[in-house]
Amino acid sequence: MTQQNKAEQDASPFGRLSERESAPLYEVVKRHISESILIGELPPGTVLPSENALAADFGVSVGTVRKALSALTTEGMLMRRRKTGTVVTGWAPLHNLSYFFQYFRLHGRDGALLNSETILLDHQTGQANAREAEKLQIDDGAPVIRIRRLRRVKGIPAMHERLVLPAERLPDFPAASDLPPLLYRFLLEKYGVRVAAVREQLIAEMADADDLKWLELEAPHAVMVIDEVSFDQSAVPVIMAHHRFSTDHFMYVNEIR
Repeated sequence: MTQQNKAEQDASPFGRLSERESAPLYEVVKRHISESILIGELPPGTVLPSENALAADFGVSVGTVRKALSALTTEGMLMRRRKTGTVVTGWAPLHNLSYFFQYFRLHGRDGALLNSETILLDHQTGQANAREAEKLQIDDGAPVIRIRRLRRVKGIPAMHERLVLPAERLPDFPAASDLPPLLYRFLLEKYGVRVAAVREQLIAEMADADDLKWLELEAPHAVMVIDEVSFDQSAVPVIMAHHRFSTDHFMYVNEIR
């Protein structure tokens, strides 16, 4: 059995898209395929199912699938081979902003991309304070969503973070029990909000009590701190974030293209 036939006969990693998707369907298809490549579900050399089979899996038109595959081919994640089909190349722009929403940019000491487990620590709504209002360009006291999370890699605490989002832009935002771990992809698919730019400030600080607790550190210990604001495709702030991590096991990678 050829690899292509096997890929088409095995259970597909893809499922039908929700009718409530807000983003263009080809972008959603592209995101699902790229994620499957990045997390290893589709390793290098895998021949994708035919366009017709993918269209049936996703519940979209063949033209939508073709547009998504063309975009991924242009970006280098896929290549077209005559008599073979569409093949996963093994090359991916891992640090490119278009994939930032799926993977925080902490890598192993060997440079390998890390896929994390996200643990929700807190989820609540409130009113924006002066700093949040300034960074998110909203009124002081406007409703915001505050999320606090811990990320683990292979059981090791890697990062803890606080996120603040403008509630008025995100109606019917899910409760804690339904909050997906891939927040950037969720914003794209549910609200059509695409993170297009991120402004970061990096400093080093001595670990505080929360760092010692969540990152399981012993004082004295230094941590890396990233304060950032993420902007949508219209240059409007959509997320204010504060990340803190230790570089004992991981390194931060940023690549400008």
